[in-house]
Amino acid sequence: MAGLTKRFGSGWAVRELSFSVSRGARVALLGANGAGKTTTIAMILGLLEPSAGSIRVLGAEVPRQRYRILAGLNFSSPYVDLPARLTVRQNLEVYARLYGVPEVRERLRELASELRLEDFLDRPTGRLSAGQKTRVMLAKALVNRPRLLILDEPTASLDPDSADRLRSYLDRYAAESGATLFLASHNMAEVERLCDEVLLLEEGRLAAHGAPSELVRRFGRRNLEEVFLQIAREGSRLDG
Repeated sequence: MAGLTKRFGSGWAVRELSFSVSRGARVALLGANGAGKTTTIAMILGLLEPSAGSIRVLGAEVPRQRYRILAGLNFSSPYVDLPARLTVRQNLEVYARLYGVPEVRERLRELASELRLEDFLDRPTGRLSAGQKTRVMLAKALVNRPRLLILDEPTASLDPDSADRLRSYLDRYAAESGATLFLASHNMAEVERLCDEVLLLEEGRLAAHGAPSELVRRFGRRNLEEVFLQIAREGSRLDG
């Protein structure tokens, strides 16, 4: 994307944001609340039209050519609800058919086994715990085996064991499929484990960009969380 800008009224949510992501990369989009992460993701998905700038996703111009790439990407967020009255199985079947997934039943069996959904596949989605909903949303995002998987807080509400299993699964999925992961998270340990590139936003602008280890060295900190806190509290002027 180049010069990506989004304005709401008199305020700027994203301002002159430019970056590129290589195929198969694992990229984290970080920033404090209000830094522009959600707006950026919405524009990548074609749900919001930029005020200025351009976006190309999987070779297509977004949002104008969004229809060309829908089958190749997917999105997961624990803050988006699926229809509560439908069972988990019914919800996943609906999305599988919308994406034109072949052999839907077999794909659902694979996801249920890999993400440990078997015990509540036939339970109404509205009766799931927060952690169970998180896993179901990830299953929804993986149902079409996307080439670009966009994840918003993928392990929110999960206990440490479930979160570790999920990170291992995502790591394996990316390695085996060659998919690109684009991850928004406030869990810096998760980012260091899963991602090889970090984009750190501050007030809608790109404040720092590089590998996690590179940013730690550049800022003279012990880990990525300390880098995040430094930028959030003192600003990107300290990025030397």
